Amino acid sequence: MEEILEKARRVSQWAEVYSVSRQETTAVFEANRLKQVHTRSGSSNALRLAKDGRIGFATANRKDSTQKLVDMALETAAFGATARFEPPSGASYPQVEVYDPGVEAIPIDKMVEIGERLVARIRGASPDILCEASVSKAVFNIAVRNSTGGHSEYKKSIFSFGIEGTLIRGSDMLFVGDGEAACFLQMDPEPVASAVVLQLRRAERLVPAPSGRLPVIFTPEAVAGVLLYPLALAFNGKVVLQGASPLGNKKGQRVFDPRLSIWDDATVPLRAGSRCCDDEAVPCRRNALVENGVVKSFLYDLQTAAMAGVASTGSASRSGGQPRPATSTVVFSHGDTTFEQMVKDVKEGLVVEQLMGATQSNVLSGDFSGNVLLGYKVEGGEIVGRVKDTMVSGNVYEILKELAGIGAERKWVGGTLLAPPLYCSNLAVAVKS
Repeated sequence: MEEILEKARRVSQWAEVYSVSRQETTAVFEANRLKQVHTRSGSSNALRLAKDGRIGFATANRKDSTQKLVDMALETAAFGATARFEPPSGASYPQVEVYDPGVEAIPIDKMVEIGERLVARIRGASPDILCEASVSKAVFNIAVRNSTGGHSEYKKSIFSFGIEGTLIRGSDMLFVGDGEAACFLQMDPEPVASAVVLQLRRAERLVPAPSGRLPVIFTPEAVAGVLLYPLALAFNGKVVLQGASPLGNKKGQRVFDPRLSIWDDATVPLRAGSRCCDDEAVPCRRNALVENGVVKSFLYDLQTAAMAGVASTGSASRSGGQPRPATSTVVFSHGDTTFEQMVKDVKEGLVVEQLMGATQSNVLSGDFSGNVLLGYKVEGGEIVGRVKDTMVSGNVYEILKELAGIGAERKWVGGTLLAPPLYCSNLAVAVKS
């Protein structure tokens, strides 16, 4: 990094190097059996610089020459965006625990054993089911250094496992699944297995679906699949600057249910989306997006923050390209209504676990419409069976403006979202005839 930075600073106004190395091992199960175990590793450097007031950017693996990387970045600067910022100088970073040596040390045979236990547990509840599962460990070394004195370096581990099951009976196909992901070693697959077994039990009976304007309960998995992406776009500072966010001009206004608060908090320990600093070496912090229903702030990286005339929120993220604002670890506030109480309150309606195709509607406006991949009919305050050929549609902002209930229990989904079930009193439900 020092060599790249030294060469780049000689020919630029400022320069920044982002370096990441990764090693990952995954045990893959297909058709109820171990298919393969594979390990892969890689490392790369990304150079960003300012030349004549414009941003140049290039990436290369560690084996490429440093001069080649500098030359590529300089070439792109002629066509780059105007640099509105300078990289941060030295900063103090919060202590955020994101590494567990146990993840790096777990042997492959123990990972395979976890996968086998998952498959056996699900097949014990449904012998005819076909399972696909994976157990994975990954370790990252991440460093950011710039020519103005900013420097951050940390190590991160992620351990994850998950299972999906398909049960085919004639023309009917049932899909179930669940998973866990965190920065610490989790040896017990029982919570995930129990969640899938519960899905199987609730789905044993196939029942006619209701239709019309009906109450719908979204489980935390459905909250992730239906609501998270539109909200992440709406609070993205770049989308706000483009004038495309429906919340862009509503800062300080109550848009959501007054019982609802949402944070983007990269400082939550041992979670897959957490870290001490963002990918521009800006310290991470807890950013309140919604507070008691009021829009509080948006997420910015250095460039978009400078364009908006605000400070970066420590939300820069990279996925093979230049930094951009993005969510990290999203946390919903909990309510005071249990899932069981929500179900008991419904005379006729649905519980939705998975909605397929929800993000293919007009996401920026908050509209969604999708087929229920896994959902249950509620009748007389009880879950009576699974529905199929059913579609649910609505608008994220209309739903969240006035909720019938917010769950008292919350669940981690994908290691990056902590959400309760949400009870919506009136959604459009259609059934294929």
